[in-house]
Amino acid sequence: MWQRIWGFLDRGLFGPAAQRPGAVGALLRLLRYPYAVLRDLSRGEINLRAMSLVYTTLLSLIPLLAFSFAILKMFGGHRDLVPMVYELFRPVGEPAATDLTTRVVQFANRVSSGVVGSVGLALLAWTLIGTIKKVEDSFNFLWHVEQPRSFARRVTEYSALLVAGPVVLVGFIGLTHQALSSIPLQEVMRLHLPLLQQMRAAGIRLAPYAMVSAFFTALYMLVPNTRVRWRAALTGAVIGGVLWAAVGKIFTAFVVYSTRLTIVYAGFAFIVAGLLWTYFGWLILLAGAQLSFYVQNPTYLRLGLQPLRLTGFELEELALRIMYFVGRTHVAGGGHWNVHRLATELGLPGIAVARMVATLERAGLLVVSDDDELLPGRDIGHIRVREILELARSERSGHVVPRDLVIAPVERVMESLEEARRRSCGEQTLRELVEEAPRPALTLTHRQSSAR
Repeated sequence: MWQRIWGFLDRGLFGPAAQRPGAVGALLRLLRYPYAVLRDLSRGEINLRAMSLVYTTLLSLIPLLAFSFAILKMFGGHRDLVPMVYELFRPVGEPAATDLTTRVVQFANRVSSGVVGSVGLALLAWTLIGTIKKVEDSFNFLWHVEQPRSFARRVTEYSALLVAGPVVLVGFIGLTHQALSSIPLQEVMRLHLPLLQQMRAAGIRLAPYAMVSAFFTALYMLVPNTRVRWRAALTGAVIGGVLWAAVGKIFTAFVVYSTRLTIVYAGFAFIVAGLLWTYFGWLILLAGAQLSFYVQNPTYLRLGLQPLRLTGFELEELALRIMYFVGRTHVAGGGHWNVHRLATELGLPGIAVARMVATLERAGLLVVSDDDELLPGRDIGHIRVREILELARSERSGHVVPRDLVIAPVERVMESLEEARRRSCGEQTLRELVEEAPRPALTLTHRQSSAR
């Protein structure tokens, strides 16, 4: 049943109706984004990663706060972390949030005061680096990134993030408090203007959500091992912040008005509520990251998290088209191609283009510059079309085919096909293909059109 519903939505949002100009077509194209995120959530991979990150959070929350306390004590701002911890647990209800905040802060303060020395600080940092790596793996999965950071980059960048993150966050909060308590603002507030009073109250209410959105934006831009545009990160972060607020209010109402948690779990009810809210928090964070990915890569909207499988014919055609575009730009001049521009031009997910570009680069047919621009690897007059096709055909799927199995009729058919391919391509080069004049399109004559 669910497969039929998703299939119906897929045909409606990606079919001919969505390509029409006008408000209806624009609305259908806009609805692709929430549809794609909900479809991916329904398939379970994101949910499993959110559950895994709940377990990771249990292991890393105390070390993270202890590390932050140890860093911020040097600047005298460690007490400003308490409101942020409370804000994290606020949706589980005021009594439970206060209790969880008190216990977590006490544990973290005790650890930071008694354990954090030269060895303890290194152990805490190592634990947190492993935790951030797990978050990075989840983000890389959503962004279809196959190559994680190297060990050296991971240690350097994560350590810098752990040191600078708490300082920047607490500094931002301190500047906000200082601005709100400044003398000019206080004098303005004494005027008792209703509009200013409402704006100040609205700003105070919206401040936590703005901080959540800013935090999400920073995570979406810094954690994945790929280049994330700030517009895509901000879009996912704002939607994630709104969801955080909405789901937080719903969850608070559920905890306050539900008696089953208290009846079943008794004194541990607040711990169970905290675990549930941590799971929802990670789910919202990952859903926002998935939305950011789709905003930056709309060609993936229909594919989603499914593995990309191209037929042999599609691989050959893709290799020829990539080399044709790169060769034509080399001859005619103009802006160079990169993977993103090619994916947009060809209407394919970027991962398909990136894989084929990597294959062509390994064979020496392409060179990727420092600016990610694609250039011919050698003189295009010496690159044969047959060579490009053979390279695309040799792209391995990962399955090992036994070579000692010989079936004479099958071998004869394959050899005849290969011979026909060689005769068709001949010695044609990429330069000849690029400079070939386009054939005129077939048109009906006047007599044929009138007869019809």
